[in-house]
Amino acid sequence: MKNRHTAVETTTAPGAIGPYSQAIKAGTLLFCSGQIPIDPNSGELVSDSVASATEQVLRNLRAVLAAGGAALSDVVKTTVYLKEMSDFAAVNEVYARHFGDSKPARACVAVSELPKGALVEIDAVAVL
Repeated sequence: MKNRHTAVETTTAPGAIGPYSQAIKAGTLLFCSGQIPIDPNSGELVSDSVASATEQVLRNLRAVLAAGGAALSDVVKTTVYLKEMSDFAAVNEVYARHFGDSKPARACVAVSELPKGALVEIDAVAVL
């Protein structure tokens, strides 16, 4: 049986911290795993504020998308996970700046905890 998907890996975004791929290409779709605000150079969590954390998450997501041959403008769906729903407005401000006129479908949920104590995590699906 032929493998119909390919793992995408890049050193310009943090490596997986578990048994998963940074992204998977399947046909014309790119499924990006959730990104948390880890600086890929230092390996440290960026958590000065939810705004700076969101900036790092979107830099990481952009790097994974690029490694898979996509850009933020190719994203059709995201899920935003927040430690605190009270951070919704601050995350939206950063998110809107990065996505501009390209507004993917999105879900946003509050969770009790994120890996490494992160404040925000975002995953994405892009069309290649």
